[in-house]
Amino acid sequence: MNWLLPFRAARELGLRAVVLNALYRLGVQTGYFRLQEATNPDGSLPTFRFLFDLPARESLLTLLGDDGMNELTAAAEEVVAGRYRQFGGEPVDINLKPPSLRHWTECERTAHRTGPMDIKFIWEPARFGWVFPLGRAYHLTREERYAEAFWRFFEAFQAANPPFLGENWMSGQEAALRLLAFVWAGQVFAPAQASAPERMAALTQAIAKHALRLPPTLLYARSQNNNHLLTEAVALYTAGLALPTHPHAPRWQKAGLRWLNWCLENQIDETGEYVQHSTNYHRLMLQTALWVFACERVAGEAVFTHRSRENLARAAGWLAVLLDPFSGRVPNLGPNDGAYLFPLASLAFADFRPVVYAALRAFAHEATPPGVWDEMALWFGVSHRTIQNPGKSPPLSHPHPLPKVVAPGSNSWAYLRTATFRSRPGHADLLHLDLWCQGQNITLDPGTYLYNASPPWNNALTHARFHNTVTVEDADQFTRAGRFLYLDWRHIQCAWRDETRTALTAYHTAYEKRFGVKHERRVEVTPDETWVVTDTLHVASRRPHTARLHWLLPAWEVTACALTKESREFQMKLRSPLLQVSLMIVCNPAQWPDVTLVRAGQLLWGKTGHTADEMLRGWFSSTYGLKSPALSLAVEVESEEPIRFVTCISFSSVQG
Repeated sequence: MNWLLPFRAARELGLRAVVLNALYRLGVQTGYFRLQEATNPDGSLPTFRFLFDLPARESLLTLLGDDGMNELTAAAEEVVAGRYRQFGGEPVDINLKPPSLRHWTECERTAHRTGPMDIKFIWEPARFGWVFPLGRAYHLTREERYAEAFWRFFEAFQAANPPFLGENWMSGQEAALRLLAFVWAGQVFAPAQASAPERMAALTQAIAKHALRLPPTLLYARSQNNNHLLTEAVALYTAGLALPTHPHAPRWQKAGLRWLNWCLENQIDETGEYVQHSTNYHRLMLQTALWVFACERVAGEAVFTHRSRENLARAAGWLAVLLDPFSGRVPNLGPNDGAYLFPLASLAFADFRPVVYAALRAFAHEATPPGVWDEMALWFGVSHRTIQNPGKSPPLSHPHPLPKVVAPGSNSWAYLRTATFRSRPGHADLLHLDLWCQGQNITLDPGTYLYNASPPWNNALTHARFHNTVTVEDADQFTRAGRFLYLDWRHIQCAWRDETRTALTAYHTAYEKRFGVKHERRVEVTPDETWVVTDTLHVASRRPHTARLHWLLPAWEVTACALTKESREFQMKLRSPLLQVSLMIVCNPAQWPDVTLVRAGQLLWGKTGHTADEMLRGWFSSTYGLKSPALSLAVEVESEEPIRFVTCISFSSVQG
């Protein structure tokens, strides 16, 4: 291990973050947090106050229609049967029993010695995210079995997870998310016969216990400066509102409000991008803000500061610009842990329209197209503003345009990843290109798959070599210092200029200090909708450099694959049920390029290279814990001259 890494990490993360994290570790090791819990006796049962105006059933029924109701009741019946959609994927059993009943600080002390066990698979069902389709179905049908299912699982959790014992109490954020689900469920299921007074009292007491878990370890959330602090602040604020007679309620509400606005003022940059450089975490941030928006009626005062509201408006616009107008999906940018806090619409996990459109109306006062996605806006109490353009994203005037290119016919578009980081990146993805055509993602961002797994799958897809960009000397763009930590990003410059709506140029300097190489990428689309991507590596000295261009493509049928010696030209054709994609790559050094094509870790074309690398190539993770086959195309050359790759991608519809 490089003994300088801790000092470099402290320098880049900042002294405050390091000190706060150290204090948290000290509290865990010394038993301080355990002592804090003992000083918070239960006392009398606080009052449980409703926070939301529930949407009118007639409005929901009209919006959903028969198809929407069938989808909703099917999802609710899955939960009644004891199954839920883990990370938006396939149904799995709802398992609320933790591996142990040790105090959470003991679990935390030994977490690093538990091997490749991924704690997220223990935490996910205990977030109670599955309660939202169950509650939506109860609100519309008044079927008692939906309410009874909630209480059955709530009581099972209570029995298996006594306060502060076991892995489900390790993380303050997990307690916070569960608290929010309990508050929502308490209001939605309150009219049910199954919601007996003793059950409501147990739920109220559980909300209080979860709120008591948060303040002592808020310093850990502050050290992370990400969604942990935001969600825990929202949970504290919510607990203060929902339990107004609890002796700690004023303190919870004050602390929650303080850190909520601190997050929204400091974690969103001037372009509107969230601090974690992730579209999924960006959505999570907007959802927590919408939750607070819905609570403002009970608060009786403006919750958000002026700057928070301005930042939220920019943040809603940032994500809306990346919304595919055909599918409602967005680029799979950055870390994706499968979080979807409040699934209040009958649309797939990957469909961002419910959150984006609700946030646009709530914070940017933008009109949005009507559709079934509006159910979320109804639940959050967002006034209905629409445009008469169903199925298409609304026109947006973003104060800080994003590096996006749109084809003249608007059938295809591309996003070029540029960032000059003010906070640590989760992925090494500078100048990654996401290309879309008619709702199909043509060049893919690999995603995350797993944070905690045995090598080589220990958060491996973060590396630059798996993104759609160019790497030099087989090196990453930043220095990997842990599963979640990249260093040496502060000094890297990355900028772009918009030549026209159909062309832009960008560069980054991640390889300039180490290798004397500057990577420039130009993206343009021609009138006939051919996409031309030109990668130029400007070299400062005449010495050999190895450059590798990578494209991750859908695992469609490969109908042609050839490398022409005379022109050094590689050609490939892919076919899906809807589209045929033609791809051509030309590189300028007068030598034979090394071209490999890998699908799901298996070499399809070319000569074998790095065995461990090939195992990881050719995979796409759309959500946490799930990976599916893709096509990984790599073109590698070595030259002491400036290196240039030209990639041309065109589409045609499949007839018949």
